[in-house]
Amino acid sequence: MEQKSKFRIGIDLGGTKIELVVLDAGGAELFRKRIPTPREYVATLDAIASLVGEAEAGLDEKASVGVGIPGVISPFTGLVKNANCTWINGHPLDRDLGERLQRPVKVANDANCFAVSEAVDGAAAGKSVVFGVIIGTGCGAGIAINGRVHGGGNGIGGEWGHNPLPWMTADEFNSTRCFCGNQDCIETFVSGTGFVRDFRAAGGVAASGIEIAEMMQAGDELATQAFNRFIDRLARSLAHVINMLDPDVIVLGGGVSNIKAIYRQLPAVLSGYVVGRECHTQVVANLYGSSSGVRGAAWLWG
Repeated sequence: MEQKSKFRIGIDLGGTKIELVVLDAGGAELFRKRIPTPREYVATLDAIASLVGEAEAGLDEKASVGVGIPGVISPFTGLVKNANCTWINGHPLDRDLGERLQRPVKVANDANCFAVSEAVDGAAAGKSVVFGVIIGTGCGAGIAINGRVHGGGNGIGGEWGHNPLPWMTADEFNSTRCFCGNQDCIETFVSGTGFVRDFRAAGGVAASGIEIAEMMQAGDELATQAFNRFIDRLARSLAHVINMLDPDVIVLGGGVSNIKAIYRQLPAVLSGYVVGRECHTQVVANLYGSSSGVRGAAWLWG
C-alpha cells in the first residue's frame, strides 16, 4: 500500500548514528538531524520515534517514512537479518516502527537506498536500471529499477560483495577469509580495507585507500602496482554484474569512490572482461555523497 504525502522522511540507521532527513515532493531538503544510535532495540525505536516527532513539528501533515538499515528484512519471517547493528536482528523493525508512528514504514538495505537515491535524482537520474556500489570499510551494492528497490525473492538482491572474486589468479585463490564465513569474497579485495591489506602485504605502509592513491599520484611504485591490482579486481567484479544484469549505469559511493583515477582507468580494463569485449557502461561518482543513503530511504515511497 502506498502512502500519499507531500513530505517524505528518510532515516539512515547505522551502528553509530541515526540520521533523519525530510524532503518535499520535489526532493528539496527541509530538515536534517543526526543522533548517536542507542545499542539496544527498544531504545532505538524510541530514538527514531522522537526524531520523527521533532521533524514533523514544523509540517502540516504526517510524512511517509522509509528506513535504510545495514541488513535486510527477511521476506519469509518478517524479521531483520544480517545487520551489523546486531540488536535489531530478529525483530520486525518495520512493523514495530509502524505501530509507534501510526503509519506504514518501509525498510530496505542501505545499499539499495543508495541506489534508489542516485536513480531518482542523483548521478543516475533518468536511468532505468542502476547498480549502486558502496566501497568503504566494506563493500556492498544495491539495485534500483525504475527508481525502486529490487530486493529479490530472498531479499538479498545486490549482495555483490559476498560473491567470490571472479577470474581469480593462483595467488588470490584461498588467500582471504570474509566475516560472512566464506573465502575470497569480493569485499575482501575491493573494499577500502582490502585495498590497504593488499598494499601492506606488498610491503607498503598506508592507513587508507585514499592515502595509497595520493602516494601513487606522487610516483610511488608500490602504490601504483597496488592501485593497478585494485582496478583489475574491481573491473572483474563489475564485469560479472554487467554480464548478468547489464545495468544502464553503475554509481560508486563510499570513501574509495572519491579516488578520481578510478574513473580514468577502470573503463578500459572493464572491456577486457565483459562478454564480447565491448563495454560502454557508464561508471560514475555519486551526486549526494554520504547523504545518498538517507535520501534514498525517503524515496522508498516513490
